[in-house]
Amino acid sequence: MHQNPLHHSIFKCIIFLAFNASWFFSVLYGQSIENKRIEGYRAIWFELNQKYEYGDKYSGALGTYTAKHHPLALYSKEADKTFFVYGGTKSENSKHLLCMIGAYDHASGKVSQPLVVCDKMGVDDPHDNPSISIDDQGYIWVFVSGRGRSRMGFKYKSIKSHSIDGFEKISTEEMTYPQPKKTKWGFFNFFTKYTGVRQLYFETSENGKEWSEDKMLAAIPEKVGEKSGHYQVSAQFKEKKVATFFNRHPNGVVDKRTDLYYMESDDNGETWTTVDHQPLLTPVVDFDSPSRVINYAISNKNIYLKDMIFDPEGNPICLYIRSNGHTPGPDSSPYEWCVTLWKGTQWLTHFITVSDHNYDMGSLLYQNNKLYLVAPTETGPQEWGVGGEVHLWSSADMGENWVIEKKITQKSTFNHSYVRKSTHFKSPFIFFWANGDAHNFSKSALFFGNLEGEVWQLPYTMKDKYETPKKINLSP
Repeated sequence: MHQNPLHHSIFKCIIFLAFNASWFFSVLYGQSIENKRIEGYRAIWFELNQKYEYGDKYSGALGTYTAKHHPLALYSKEADKTFFVYGGTKSENSKHLLCMIGAYDHASGKVSQPLVVCDKMGVDDPHDNPSISIDDQGYIWVFVSGRGRSRMGFKYKSIKSHSIDGFEKISTEEMTYPQPKKTKWGFFNFFTKYTGVRQLYFETSENGKEWSEDKMLAAIPEKVGEKSGHYQVSAQFKEKKVATFFNRHPNGVVDKRTDLYYMESDDNGETWTTVDHQPLLTPVVDFDSPSRVINYAISNKNIYLKDMIFDPEGNPICLYIRSNGHTPGPDSSPYEWCVTLWKGTQWLTHFITVSDHNYDMGSLLYQNNKLYLVAPTETGPQEWGVGGEVHLWSSADMGENWVIEKKITQKSTFNHSYVRKSTHFKSPFIFFWANGDAHNFSKSALFFGNLEGEVWQLPYTMKDKYETPKKINLSP
């Protein structure tokens, strides 16, 4: 068959660009600055550009976004350092995403200049933010999220153990929302694929370089012939059990996210069960599966998953916001913070408080026989926007009743958003977050704090490679 020369030329051009993407974007945006230091902690500002009466569906300080990237920080006892990743930028006026890593030295009280692990070369979207893990030899792994096949994900490994001085790229793959765990078998990674809808997968590896095939976890349509779609949060208990809570997107429509499901595995994903050990076949495809915890669709409720942890006995706890719709503003209110937890023989759900946006985000922690929530639960200076004023809540009865222990921030200029805990945390770097104007482009700084309500700002500008963060009073 005769081949059109024009079509042949276009095809060759597409192939060239596909295999030379880094060259192409370097021409547009300049040379990559991977493995370079940035002289300060500058988080990315982002807007989705889905506009409604009360603002964008979500916008603002999203350097520690999304809830489905986890973990973003971890403490290493061997190094006595907290390593943390975030979506950053080179300068105050930039929206160009840099996947960054920093290190807080608990012995000296100093923080390093952050390093660019991955330069996304023109991407301005924090959906591509990184998450972090560490192996038994102390090598730090950074899992950089992609966005379907249009923007691939990457895995990086530190060149030296317990060091952020340099990273090598290990793989390029289809991977969104990475949630890596370090288990006794090696690595376990929950992640998402974009296949027209959002589908949940996991993979395993003994050494981080050779990985299993991608295995699908769930694909639940409400009716035969409909599409499925899911978001998830996950956690591990000790170094053996891994688990996930996930919601369901009716007919694949993400803005109708509803229902709550749970499944766990104690053999590295070989088999899966419900919380009370009923066997589950994967992928889970049954709308009425025994893995379903709550049918929220029947009451027309949306749920936005935030975090999960285990109590000391290994019982799972899920944190989420429950609302009446996806649009920002009063029409979707109330935005109810809830925990759903397993109480040995049954699932219980407890209400905590209300805030003013679906994408307000906080973290659960357990310490000294108390369950804690640190989150922007009070309306901030940008009403009906992402984030707000950060409060530290506690519960002495595993979530049934809650009180405010500390008002971490008050009378702020910008909203504070996406408060993320450190894995195996050590004070003072127990949780960290970013601030910024929730409705209009602004600079975005990073902060960290502890359960005593003390706050430090990571230096926005750094002259030296190591500097002491400034302790500040955000709670007058």
